[in-house]
Amino acid sequence: MKHAQKRTLLAVAIVSLLTAACAKKNAAAPAPPAPAPAAAVAMAKPAPATAHTATTPPPAPVAQAQRYPSAATRARIDELLAKIEDAYFDYDKASLRPDALKALQDDSAELRDILKDYPNYKLTIEGHCDERGSDEYNIALGDKRAESAKDYLVQVGIPSAQLKVVSYGKQRPVCDEHDEACWQRNRRIHIVALAQAQ
Repeated sequence: MKHAQKRTLLAVAIVSLLTAACAKKNAAAPAPPAPAPAAAVAMAKPAPATAHTATTPPPAPVAQAQRYPSAATRARIDELLAKIEDAYFDYDKASLRPDALKALQDDSAELRDILKDYPNYKLTIEGHCDERGSDEYNIALGDKRAESAKDYLVQVGIPSAQLKVVSYGKQRPVCDEHDEACWQRNRRIHIVALAQAQ
């Protein structure tokens, strides 16, 4: 209780001092200083800040422009993506087969070397399935297939942040026949460049 009383008395004392100080300041305000000669004011005045910033370009837009590849580099990326064959999977499996690894391996090193210079440029790995099974099951399986391919590409050095996965399940078949040869073509991953705002 004594502690609370001391704090209250201290607060009242501070308020009293501040009120008294403000009253004295208003009552005895000093006269404003005499105006300085015009020549002294002109010499003391600093140069306007806008003159310096107008001649110096801001660094942020330059750095941002370098985060996306040029049109020629994007064309080379598209060429590499077209060369990378779809990686195919066995029935009901999401692990990469040797032929799928070979398909991903052939041009992934050059793709890695290009993408490391453009961290905002991203690729999408699409996972696909054949027509058998429910929609929900195939969406989950397509996602696992895309993640397997992503894991491999991250191991060869492509940053994970530049790889997005999406599963289409059985919604986007490349073949409509109802036999094993066609189903094999639909069990795949496909890599595309993610559309960029330029």
